[in-house]
Amino acid sequence: MRIKRAPGWPAPGTPGLFWLGQAGFWIETGQTRVVIDPYLSDSLARKYAGQVNDHRRMMPPPVLPQDLPRPDVVLITHAHGDHMDPDTLGPLAARFPGLPVVVPAARLDVARARSGAGAQLVPADAGQVIRFGPDLTVQVFPAAHETPETDAGGRHVFLGYGLLAGGIRMYHSGDCIPFDGLGAALRAFRPDITLLPVNGRDARRLSAGIPGNFTLEEAIELTRAAGASVLVPHHFGMFSFNTCGSSAIDRAAAAERALTILRPVAGETLRLEADGCHGD
Repeated sequence: MRIKRAPGWPAPGTPGLFWLGQAGFWIETGQTRVVIDPYLSDSLARKYAGQVNDHRRMMPPPVLPQDLPRPDVVLITHAHGDHMDPDTLGPLAARFPGLPVVVPAARLDVARARSGAGAQLVPADAGQVIRFGPDLTVQVFPAAHETPETDAGGRHVFLGYGLLAGGIRMYHSGDCIPFDGLGAALRAFRPDITLLPVNGRDARRLSAGIPGNFTLEEAIELTRAAGASVLVPHHFGMFSFNTCGSSAIDRAAAAERALTILRPVAGETLRLEADGCHGD
């Protein structure tokens, strides 16, 4: 996998990753435009105004909902507001009638309330494989945001997504920590790139109702275990009470020899070129 940094938004038709902040990404596969977990508003700052963890943004949105080009599909990993954002999903559904938005079937009612009655929601659960046109296949994985969780029907509340397009395989875990079976499932999927949160977790945050994610070290280990060659960390630099320092990511990237760690930068595209390491 060859990756080059370039300023600005992804060029249509050129495979690339553009970080939207937190866990959000705009992905160009070459033929398909995918958006994952876009949080492009200040809805949480308004919701938590005056509270200890006030959710003020540390970085502005690199693109606003009204400026985002039409995606071919939006993928939502779970119902937390910085992933399933009403002030992003509602405007996108209104601007782009018929836009498919994949959401956890276990939280379909929440997704409907936040996206609007006219949104084209696609309920998903772990184990599904969903195809979008000739270029994109999405494999749905379970995730564990501190613990695995299912609804009364046994459907997973937290999801991850494996994307296969243009000979490139990438895996976005959503919010997740290590759990039994995840490494084996990823080895079977054979991603080239992992997109993993690195803000970590601790008892203090959990006691405040803030479930945690992989530590940076755990994200590196999972990437190695999956056989991927590139880790793109995320879920940092958004909220001061729940982040990982950029310098820690850069130090890990400088020290790592077995894989490439690329810290995403707002306003910059990571252009992707497949080298045939996995193929289809």
